[in-house]
Amino acid sequence: MTRPFVRLVGVTKTYHAGAQEFLAVRDVTLDVEEGELVSIVGPSGCGKSTVLSILAELQAASGGTVEIGTPDSPFTPGRDVGMVFQKALLLKWRTIIDNVMLPAEILGLPRRASRERARDLLEMVGLSKFADAYPQQLSGGMQQRASIARALVHDPKLILMDEPFGALDALTRERMNLELLRIWRESSKTILFVTHGIQEAVFLGSKVAVMTAGPARMAAQFEIDLPEPRTLDVKTTEKFGNYTREIYHLLGMH
Repeated sequence: MTRPFVRLVGVTKTYHAGAQEFLAVRDVTLDVEEGELVSIVGPSGCGKSTVLSILAELQAASGGTVEIGTPDSPFTPGRDVGMVFQKALLLKWRTIIDNVMLPAEILGLPRRASRERARDLLEMVGLSKFADAYPQQLSGGMQQRASIARALVHDPKLILMDEPFGALDALTRERMNLELLRIWRESSKTILFVTHGIQEAVFLGSKVAVMTAGPARMAAQFEIDLPEPRTLDVKTTEKFGNYTREIYHLLGMH
């Protein structure tokens, strides 16, 4: 049996403030296969973002095992991670294409090839006409599409998305959900998507991991069996309703 691309086993995270300890994450176990889009859902402040920061090696786990990569697909921290945050965090003095180029510049990748890739990615996310525009000239949804292109420009193996659509209005958010599924299909990347939206988690994920609050633990995992490619119509189906209802119950929201 092949090893998952991402494996978390019994991961914990404790923060220290003087003599006090705060257990933020407790006993989180999760497998993610290469090319899978996994949603992590739970209430705000439950530690979902902490799990992503551990995977990105922005901070170390206090206990447990974190394994990323396989013998056939080795993983280099920093080089092989792309991050998308709740806010696009585009540099306002750089054009959109120069914002997308930023990770490639930081990693010292060949400039000409990286710029060609950046243009291809802007085409993929529907922003090719805005390559020379500045962030303030784009809507919130367009800025987030640019941030997704930026996360892909250095061809990472793992994309970590931390509530990237949380600040968008409901209609733009649904459009971005469809856009993300299209980008995922075209790029074949492994994606972990953190959200506190239960319907969003079910709609996007090939698997949904449910985390509970205080301290965060993994309550359950669901393999999501819905028609592909997914459209918004799937939200009206009985199967979609059953998945969301079960997660609401797990989180005590019934």
